[in-house]
Amino acid sequence: MLKKTISLFLLFVSLSTYAYDNVGHRIVSEVAYRNMTKKARKQTDKVLGVKGIVYESSWADEVRSDDNYKYSYQWHYQNLKDGMTASDMKNLIDNPKSEGEHLFYAIGLMVDRLKKDKNDAEALKFLIHFVGDLHQPMHLGRAEDLGGNRVKMTWFGRNTNIHSIWDGQITDSRKMSYTEYANFVEDKFSADKKKFLAYDMLKSLLETYRVRNEIYAWDAENTNNYHYLYRFTDEIDLLLYRGGLYLSVILNDIYR
Repeated sequence: MLKKTISLFLLFVSLSTYAYDNVGHRIVSEVAYRNMTKKARKQTDKVLGVKGIVYESSWADEVRSDDNYKYSYQWHYQNLKDGMTASDMKNLIDNPKSEGEHLFYAIGLMVDRLKKDKNDAEALKFLIHFVGDLHQPMHLGRAEDLGGNRVKMTWFGRNTNIHSIWDGQITDSRKMSYTEYANFVEDKFSADKKKFLAYDMLKSLLETYRVRNEIYAWDAENTNNYHYLYRFTDEIDLLLYRGGLYLSVILNDIYR
């Protein structure tokens, strides 16, 4: 009975800690695909099929139900403490295994694998997903609340938590397909595109961490969800756009 209870709990945690839903990951990958060089698109299409980086962007979540990939579960997140400085972040990026093998380690590992073998389909599928995870603030959350899964909120009359809200419920409120959403954010932030293309991992991380801290500062007992959308929708739009641009930078470098 105990074993069954533990298994059900782990299943709940697994299902509730996906970073962005399928639509969110496809938005990131669609933006990336549009901003990749012709050579990079051609080579990734060869590995995963035409626009495979979009269609396979949620694969890393799907395989977590496969025991053969259970080792990858902890790769989807990086627990961060409150009050971290840019120096703290850089040290963690430079020493990604100092707190276990998590998101920063996994991104570096997949980049290294692809630089050694550009046809490593598994590494490519992991990488496109993990860059999306890097831009989901609750995957940089506190260890004690499981990245916001234990922070309860009411979302338009339904009991949920802040992790789930950031996984997909905010983007769902837009009522757009992933291609419509990609068009939208590309138009919305086009003036800042050059600036965002210059972001490295540290800068990307610091910006996501800023949003993460603002999410935690929100009163989770506040049931004015329209106010929440007004406050954070622009932030998630920008995270998705920046995530796509950063993924394009990484893939353009690998497949140059």
